Amino acid sequence: MKLAVLVDFGSTFTKVIAVDLAGRRLLGTAQAPSTVDSDVTIGLHQALGRLSGQGIDIPSAALMLGCSSAAGGLRMVAVGLVPSLTVEAARRAALGAGAKVIKAFGYKMSRTEIAELKNLAPDVILLAGGTDGGDTDTILSNARSMAAAGLQTPVVVAGNKSVGPEAVDLLLAAGIDARLTENVLSELDRLNVEPARDLIRQLFIERIVHAKGLDRARELVEDIIMPTPMAVLRATQLLADGPPGASGLGETMVVDVGGATTDVHTVAVGTPTTPGVALKGLPEPRVKRTVEGDLGLRINAQTILEVGRAYGLFKDISLPPEELALAVERRVRHTATTPDSDQEFAIDRALAAVAVAVATDRHCGMLEEVWTAQGKTFVQYGKDLRQLKPVVGTGGIFAYGKGYKAVLESVTHGDPMKLKPVHPQYWIDRRYILYGMGLLAERFPDVAYTVLRENLEEI
Repeated sequence: MKLAVLVDFGSTFTKVIAVDLAGRRLLGTAQAPSTVDSDVTIGLHQALGRLSGQGIDIPSAALMLGCSSAAGGLRMVAVGLVPSLTVEAARRAALGAGAKVIKAFGYKMSRTEIAELKNLAPDVILLAGGTDGGDTDTILSNARSMAAAGLQTPVVVAGNKSVGPEAVDLLLAAGIDARLTENVLSELDRLNVEPARDLIRQLFIERIVHAKGLDRARELVEDIIMPTPMAVLRATQLLADGPPGASGLGETMVVDVGGATTDVHTVAVGTPTTPGVALKGLPEPRVKRTVEGDLGLRINAQTILEVGRAYGLFKDISLPPEELALAVERRVRHTATTPDSDQEFAIDRALAAVAVAVATDRHCGMLEEVWTAQGKTFVQYGKDLRQLKPVVGTGGIFAYGKGYKAVLESVTHGDPMKLKPVHPQYWIDRRYILYGMGLLAERFPDVAYTVLRENLEEI
């Protein structure tokens, strides 16, 4: 038997998966509390020990790959010209690389904004600005300001090709690790995020793994090759497209509900499905990820409670409002809380349903009614996902919770002008393996796809 072990170094838990490569089957999963703040290998050894307890011969593994969202994951700042254009293009490139965009700046940065950028201390800065042949002043001004501020953060330069090399030189001269890639928005109607995404991933491997203390795990793990959200996005694409030479599920959505964020991943073209509707705004990438940092089931539970009543998703909770508020507050103060009663499961389920409803509202496109000389018509912003069928839920609520179908069904809730799936087919990642199959897809996509299809549960 040829064994592969896939590892996720999370902020709360270190998770491990064992796969029989020759038999194309899942052998087992395990987890242990993460120990990134002390020695990451302690939690890793504990998780592997629990996997060994299932009769799996860990030392015989032919392959061990890892991903990480520990210590805040990959924290990025996007800087561009016009917020609705190059700043948004830069933000999408960062999200596609598995990053959490903690701030975005537009136009020429002020001294106050530069000071804020320095205090944020992101892991990577993505510097964009100007279409090719367009504005040159903004990106150079921002590069000079960053150089003068003495930043220590690596910078990916992905703006106007006419001055990109000059911007890199300004940053390198100040001792900043600056790297040049293709413009994320070379033309107003042409989004080009893949080169920047790939370079961000390379920086993650080279520098961020060391900065987070994860290089200590390399005595066991062959390589930590990507941020965890990028691994989930890679698995989403594998599900949709299938491995080389085979078909997948078609256009697919994955909703990843966590304690700190709720991420939505889609692989879909998203062009209008209604005749006569015109597209507006920045082109959407076929492979798209959004991150909602205010929709975590623990850290942001109180925010979810506040917005959830508008969706009518707390009506089945029998607790008085004050007791429900206290139960939610406990989750914020004790983020490792796990439900231990039907009532507690119901609260988590309601919180997750709100997170899914709001996160998919924000991810999907929308229709806007406009009046012309010919009468009423509609324009579309973002993706039309109404015909999309497979919707997959991943995260602790689906792996360990109860009543998970109600959580996924909230995908269809919300504003009727939102272009959300109308009649989706629901699947859950009960074994919590999506991240691992995204890792495995880098080397063995056919095995990863087979294991995914056999272990996703349709509901």
